[in-house]
Amino acid sequence: MTTKLTLTVEAEVIKKAKSYARQTGRSLSELIETYLETLTDEHQEPQQISPKLKKLAGAVKLPADFDERKELSAYFESKHL
Repeated sequence: MTTKLTLTVEAEVIKKAKSYARQTGRSLSELIETYLETLTDEHQEPQQISPKLKKLAGAVKLPADFDERKELSAYFESKHL
């Protein structure tokens, strides 16, 4: 169930965030929701993540059937053949 949320944010931050969302093909709501999920994930161990990596988090959309192990294996096979 989705619920409406009202936030107070600096206008320039909103402008930059909307631009970023457009560039990555996502909505501002999706960006905020993903961030809040990541922030509140109880199963995740606290780690130090660089600011550059934080900006990339969630920027790549993969197909639902993406098999990371298969793709990594194929990469290494092509690299070492």
